[in-house]
Amino acid sequence: MTNTLITIVGATAIGKTALSIKLAQHFGCDIISCDSRQFYKEMKIGTAVPDDNELASAPHHFIQNRSIFEDYNVGQFEKEALAKLDTLFKKKPIQIMVGGSGLYVDAVLKGLDYFPDVDPQIRIDLTQQLEEKGIEHLQQQLEKLDIEAFNTIAIDNPHRLTRALEICIGTNKTYSSFKNKPKTLRNFKSIKIGLTADREIMYNRINKRVDIMMNSGLLEEAKSLYQHKHLNALQTVGYRELFSSFDGDFPLSFAVEEIKKNTRRFAKRQGTWFRKDPNINWFDFKENHLTIINKIDSFL
Repeated sequence: MTNTLITIVGATAIGKTALSIKLAQHFGCDIISCDSRQFYKEMKIGTAVPDDNELASAPHHFIQNRSIFEDYNVGQFEKEALAKLDTLFKKKPIQIMVGGSGLYVDAVLKGLDYFPDVDPQIRIDLTQQLEEKGIEHLQQQLEKLDIEAFNTIAIDNPHRLTRALEICIGTNKTYSSFKNKPKTLRNFKSIKIGLTADREIMYNRINKRVDIMMNSGLLEEAKSLYQHKHLNALQTVGYRELFSSFDGDFPLSFAVEEIKKNTRRFAKRQGTWFRKDPNINWFDFKENHLTIINKIDSFL
């Protein structure tokens, strides 16, 4: 059988973890996580890391395997994930990958885009603008310079936003123009499964998840990380809002509502990213997993 990577995508809180476990159990294989924040062992509650029972239900990789104090990027993940898949495919020709980080999914399935080097002073200037004028100032710049990037990248992520802007400014070309060039072929085929739900249902699930996180100790987790709030890994929805509350910018109750709002925005951007991929086979989040397995079997 040809090596096949079944990839499960969709917005946050849509049920990807539960489906990945059912598929891994059915096919007797492992799960590669490509959630760009679940890598970090210090960020368990705020990133909705699978619980102990879920982790014990199937072999998982790339979950809490890094520290927030390490420099880690999508290029490193691509190399490590491909190396891990080479090993796993020797044991089983079917493997599972799951996550809502579209860039990390694409890195494994298609490879990364090439971007030219630019003057490092540009990043320094943009970082200063971020500190002095806030993230919305940079978002407005990107909207003017590259509307396609503005509509597709995670513009609430300061690192991604700054990266897109420095390419636009440093090359006098759009960040988007360097995307989607020919990549190295993979030694496996891919089957993409997407989970979806009506917007109201999705937003309700997100709101409930945030409440569960708060009841499970997210506030205490954020307090333990507060002194490291400058680290890139912590520029993340759920932590950023609580840090602002700790700074006295607004009360805790408002911070929780901001987490919900910003998570809903993030889910919307995830939808925008994945909907542009015509190769994703979409299912309602409540679809019986056996129906999805039958669909996968038809491809195999």
